[in-house]
Amino acid sequence: MHRRRRTALVLTAAIAAAAPVLTACGNDAHPGAAAVVGGQRITVSQLESRVDEIRRAQRAAVSDDTQYQQVLASTSSLTRDTLHNMVLDRVLHRAARDEGVSVTRKEIQQMRAGLEQQAGGAKGLQAAWLQKYGIAPSRLDDNLRLQLEAQKLASRLGTDPSQPAFWKALSKASKELHVDLNPRYGSWDVRRSSRVDAKTPWVREAATAGGSPVTA
Repeated sequence: MHRRRRTALVLTAAIAAAAPVLTACGNDAHPGAAAVVGGQRITVSQLESRVDEIRRAQRAAVSDDTQYQQVLASTSSLTRDTLHNMVLDRVLHRAARDEGVSVTRKEIQQMRAGLEQQAGGAKGLQAAWLQKYGIAPSRLDDNLRLQLEAQKLASRLGTDPSQPAFWKALSKASKELHVDLNPRYGSWDVRRSSRVDAKTPWVREAATAGGSPVTA
């Protein structure tokens, strides 16, 4: 496998598995917001819309009801994970911009073409990204831009996304953006570089019969 393509796959897994070093105020100063990043709100409705998009793609990919229930069970934290990705996208974009890193449409198309060849076509790649990383087909190009930004940022820093130097750059960007996460979705532990669930037992995430996650 070509080194660049292999790096892209490893990179996606690394970003999905690693928690960003973010700071969160955890207050109710922004009603209706799931998070505020750089003064811009990620609204609860925007988050729910993104989650619904993923659920619809998952439902379309699995025709068997039993299998779909298994998918729901294995992705019970989808809402929080999706918010994680939405915040991380903005933080990474800021860190890349701070280092003078940019990604062109041509680069995205080239990466996609290479990955589609490995996956046996466009549908194969879409299915793989949905199953492994919870990325809806319509968001695939956006995610590939994220991968390329991370890859080029790591290269600019002389490191790779699994190393502290990379996450230190994201931590710097998150502080510049003053990330404020709604406590219903948890918080970010800077010391441990991991997401911490909110200790509110009356808040839970469930899936409705139609597959859309709800909080209660």
